[in-house]
Amino acid sequence: MEAKRLITSLFLIILLSLSSVEPTKKIRVRNPCKRLVFYFHDILYNGKNAENATSAIVGAPAWGNTTILAGAKPFRQRGRGSINFAGADPLMNKTRDISVIGGTGDFFMARGIATLMTDAFEGEVYFRLCVDIKLYECW
Repeated sequence: MEAKRLITSLFLIILLSLSSVEPTKKIRVRNPCKRLVFYFHDILYNGKNAENATSAIVGAPAWGNTTILAGAKPFRQRGRGSINFAGADPLMNKTRDISVIGGTGDFFMARGIATLMTDAFEGEVYFRLCVDIKLYECW
């Protein structure tokens, strides 16, 4: 009886010691295959800042300000297509991550993470947004 108890306790000790050993399989860290960083800023025309405004209210009630500013500035295009995002975007958080779930053109079937960072926010007149896109599946 004593030998049976000794064998059982040795078996349990060995079993517990094997369960506490770290697994030998390493977690693979993936590097992004493509990274894009965009900065968006918007200065809304409020009736007094016409020299500095980059946008205006287009659809408004009859009593509202309907000034339309034109003159888009050209920029260098790095890729052709669009990127699709999905997820919650709580605007009051400084940094938030949303999923990249696909796209068109150069971004066909892209998968990754877009980190949105609000750099500056001044009421309803001005905001600046940084979008850092890391794609982990590129075709």
